[in-house]
Amino acid sequence: MSPVLDIEIMRRRHLRRIMSIEEVVYPRPWTIGVFTSEFDLVKRGERYYIVGSIEDRVVGYAGILFTPDDAHVTNIAVDPEWQRCGIATELLLELCWKARENGCQGMSLEVRASNTAARALYSRFGFVPAGVRRKYYENVEDAIVMWCHELGSPDHAHRLRAIEDERRLAVKGMVQ
Repeated sequence: MSPVLDIEIMRRRHLRRIMSIEEVVYPRPWTIGVFTSEFDLVKRGERYYIVGSIEDRVVGYAGILFTPDDAHVTNIAVDPEWQRCGIATELLLELCWKARENGCQGMSLEVRASNTAARALYSRFGFVPAGVRRKYYENVEDAIVMWCHELGSPDHAHRLRAIEDERRLAVKGMVQ
């Protein structure tokens, strides 16, 4: 049977496992202090952070910040042992639905120019390149700024439901 991904609100108790992922996937990881300060913004409704767990083991996490009309993805990270298993897709689905629930009409993010897998994932969700931040990562690598301007539209809701349906079929196929 295929493992089940549970998505829940990020809590302080998740921080140790989050940090172990953060330190592996990012050359310049956030500190525990950064995550802790983000929790204060979550309480004020300015941020939303989630974790994905399989059998009580955190395997990924993601977050967004809210502006009056839009949301910005602050991070999406998946344990390298669990990459390419659909976890980032599930996390991004949750972020998109939450942003829509908050009335956001658009969503933005930055992604490494070299991260073709992530760029393909974001494109699937309707994000399109909108600009470049030169030497954004470690003062070396460019970031592609991507926007999804149609987040609040019925067409985008249909897109999200189609991605959910594809995920359900993929999981069903693994179980059979």
